[in-house]
Amino acid sequence: MSHRILITGNMGYVGPGVVQHLRRTFPGAELIGYDLGFFAQCLTGNGRLPESRLDRQVFGDVRAVPAALLAGVTAVVHLAAISNDPMGNLYEDVTMAINHRAGVVLARQAKAAGVRSFVFASSCSIYGEGGNDAKTEDSALNPLTAYARSKVASERDLAPLADADFVVTCLRFATACGWSDRLRLDLVLNDFVASAVASGEISILSDGMPWRPLIHVRDMARAIEWAIGRPATHGGQFLAINTGSDTWNYRVLALAAAVAVALPGTQVGVNPAAAPDRRSYRVDFSLYRQLAPDHQPQHTLAATIAELQMQLVATGFRDAAFRTSHLMRLRTLATLRDQGELTEDLTWAAPAAQVAAPTEVATMSLA
Repeated sequence: MSHRILITGNMGYVGPGVVQHLRRTFPGAELIGYDLGFFAQCLTGNGRLPESRLDRQVFGDVRAVPAALLAGVTAVVHLAAISNDPMGNLYEDVTMAINHRAGVVLARQAKAAGVRSFVFASSCSIYGEGGNDAKTEDSALNPLTAYARSKVASERDLAPLADADFVVTCLRFATACGWSDRLRLDLVLNDFVASAVASGEISILSDGMPWRPLIHVRDMARAIEWAIGRPATHGGQFLAINTGSDTWNYRVLALAAAVAVALPGTQVGVNPAAAPDRRSYRVDFSLYRQLAPDHQPQHTLAATIAELQMQLVATGFRDAAFRTSHLMRLRTLATLRDQGELTEDLTWAAPAAQVAAPTEVATMSLA
């Protein structure tokens, strides 16, 4: 079956790996990217431009996806989101507008256009303060942040749209990690490796005891491939599924210790007086293991740490103050706002005459 796949938010941290994987997996597919381009300049790879693997890159707001863009599309991979807790807390209303309401509208558009598969990037953060018991898909949800609440609301409103002809898969991803052509360092493992490379020190702002499940971005791409091809008979017309590996449930302190072992001489400090981090959850990934045996995560923690170290060193990374750099997504947004490029609701602050429909002004043929 030939595919025409629309990937929203493809110019973020996860998108480059997804595009590369889908191009390799579906070589004859038409791949279309749709992104506002806030982080387009945050390139860390030394190879080809990630978007050159697409057939088209369209610049536009997910809050206003042109209906024409969905014509003939067989699958939508919906990555576009305000993508972490600090950004969600600062832009709470915008987070709900983009992460929740816009995604549901897009799904309705996709269904009306005859799209067969809708893949939504959800998150294990919806379990919130989860304690020590591993959370299954039937566990109670306890979202503690705007980001997590937006994912819960999206899953709730996507479920009624699913039917035999419109299969909806919500991939509840573990915390992303690993190298990307648009690397983010505002993620726990990436932060620890960058700190070790730049300064030889890792400072944990909590007591280090919260649980975090992790998944490499390239393993996220494998899961997305599986979800695109998933029939309604394999998991149901609507499926919300924990996506990751049981072997990747770690306490934060254990992650820091693993980095210190991989980079000898690294000092790890904790703050035992810190208020407990309520965001702590172990996750059970057995359903994903059962339904997607051929798409299980392949990357190990040790290999992921080694890759991050190697790539950071290769790029000459030595910035101990990286938390004020463009490698932190909130800092990128703040810089664009300070420059007058972004409005408060995170739209480009261009003169009205320059803001034409995305398909009129912002389509590039890159095949």
